[in-house]
Parts: sequence; structure tokens; C-alpha cells
Amino acid sequence: MVEIIEELKKLVEEHALGFATIDASGKPHNIAVGDVKVVSKNQLIIGDVYLVETIKNIQKNNSVSLVVWNKGWEENCIGYELQGTAEHFSEGEWVEKAKKIHEGFPVKGAIIVTLNKIKKLAVGNP
Repeated sequence: MVEIIEELKKLVEEHALGFATIDASGKPHNIAVGDVKVVSKNQLIIGDVYLVETIKNIQKNNSVSLVVWNKGWEENCIGYELQGTAEHFSEGEWVEKAKKIHEGFPVKGAIIVTLNKIKKLAVGNP
């Protein structure tokens, strides 16, 4: 099992992430997501706010990928690629948690991503 280290947790929770899914024809779909939170040693929660195409893709193929990097990447680049599987919830405790994270937004559900691969992309100066 992979484990989210403190450096990665900080990046995930303080930055926007690229979030990629695969559609029914095998084409990638990539969006940006914010307010992502770490909920266990290898899981993230993403609120379902305007994620119609993403949810359709997860229902057909639950393999997902995310990417995150630090804001000061021009001077000290640190980034990660995260791979795993996603599950969408439209009710229950995960949805209630997502609503608290995205207070003031029309949260329709929650996505739980269980990571199975974490790859450090860059360290140091470009």
C-alpha cells in the first residue's frame, strides 16, 4: 500500500490538482480540482461540484490520475503524479464531509480516490 507523506499532503491540500479520467471511448478528460483533502494514509476526497463528465467517466472506468505541484515551481519544482481508483458517492457520510469542505457550493456528491501509485515528478531547480 502506498502512503501519503506530509510533503504530499501539504501540496494536495494547499494547491489545485489536475484530475484525469477516461471516457467510454478511451479518451482522457482532465479538469482542475481544488479543496482536495487527505482522509486516510492513501485516500483523498474530492467534492462533486460541477463534475458531470468526470462522474460519468468514473462510473464506466474508475481508474484515475491526479497531478500536483508547488506554486514556486519556477525556483524549486516539486510535483507528484498520483494514480488510483475512484468511487462516487451521492449520499452518506462522504457527501456530508464534502459539503463541509466546499461550504457555499452546490455539492452533489463526493469522490473518494484510493491511491495505488505515487510518483515524485521533480525536485530542485528546473
